[in-house]
Amino acid sequence: MNVADSEVVASILSPYYFITDSLYEADLILLNTCSVRDNAEQRIRKRLRELVSLKKKNKNLLIGLLGCMAERIKEQLLDEEKILDFIAGPDAYRALPELIEKASLGVVSFNVHLSEEETYDDIDPVRYASNGVSAFISIMRGCNNFCSYCVVPYTRGRERSRDPKTILSEAQTLFEKGFREVTLLGQNVNSYCWKTTEKNIDFAELTEQIALISPLLRVRYATSHPKDISDKLLLNMAKYPNVCHYIHLPVQSGSNAVLKKMNRIYTREYYLERIRKIKEILPHCALSTDVIAGFCGETEQDHQDTLALMREVGYEYAFMFKYSVREGTIAAEKFEDDVSEELKIKRLEEIIALQQQLSLESNKKDIGKTVTVLVEGVSKRSDKHLFGRNPQNKVCVFPKKNYKIGDYVEVKILSCTAGTLIEQ
Repeated sequence: MNVADSEVVASILSPYYFITDSLYEADLILLNTCSVRDNAEQRIRKRLRELVSLKKKNKNLLIGLLGCMAERIKEQLLDEEKILDFIAGPDAYRALPELIEKASLGVVSFNVHLSEEETYDDIDPVRYASNGVSAFISIMRGCNNFCSYCVVPYTRGRERSRDPKTILSEAQTLFEKGFREVTLLGQNVNSYCWKTTEKNIDFAELTEQIALISPLLRVRYATSHPKDISDKLLLNMAKYPNVCHYIHLPVQSGSNAVLKKMNRIYTREYYLERIRKIKEILPHCALSTDVIAGFCGETEQDHQDTLALMREVGYEYAFMFKYSVREGTIAAEKFEDDVSEELKIKRLEEIIALQQQLSLESNKKDIGKTVTVLVEGVSKRSDKHLFGRNPQNKVCVFPKKNYKIGDYVEVKILSCTAGTLIEQ
């Protein structure tokens, strides 16, 4: 989502600046931030310290901080990080030219206003770091779920969906420019809803309309909330081969007690029922998830319940983290962070080790199969090989031959690692 936001920012500032690959040439440096976990914020603070020397060498250099971290700690951030000239929250990107102008006059300022309407749907993002094949399309902003550990509803505001006409237009334009894959983005894409006097368009219908642009345009999406993923969406995914059979369905914990404390709304049993339905309708669908280790009050049995759920589902991959307290959240205000750091690390290591095993087992099942891969680029390890992903979002590496970036290629899998399918 930060990539998509950065592309919007690049578009807004394109009349005033062009993008350079060199920090030493830059007159303006923007850091787009995430506040979901403390680790992300600490990386930003480290990066700001690294930029001090550049600021000393170039007195005209302006440095701004964007996104959720700016929204979360506002004036405190400007007090603590003197290198910053301005900050802008996720809904204030249109104000950047004004903030930059003030900064150029020596006025340190911020805009962290949260909007109930802003979706940036009239802005054509600048795909400045794109491979020319895959692109992100933001279909909605904000979140209404208020999971007890999460800052997103406070830093990105409440849910609001974007006009489907602008989404379809963006997808059509991308396809005409040669892009062959779009990923629809939202904090909870399944709750997308555009209301008109005639009808309401939900996420399943939106996905179908984008799939109909061309069978050569792959459609992915992220992220799904288990409480909202519908049979209607799954049936549409089965109906249209270009809607990739891959679902990221965050579980966070396999324990009902922890899920309740997290305010995740669903139970372990409900989540597994949704998994069974996915596998029934989409038998070849790949699944990934998010898991948090060491949430407030998590017992050893809770942890074992999470490991057991992971084994039962058999995820292809997962994003795994240890819990970190986020100020302003329900968890920070109501619960004690009572799992020791050592135990959090131990449990996280066990989760990671299990997922490595599950990923390898899943990839081994693909050996001998021929899969359709969208070529994305040259392999980092060998310029004689290309890489891309299959519909299940698995990275595949294969001989270059006469293939080009953007081609669809049939690849026979001969070996694998836990993270990659390989044609020798």
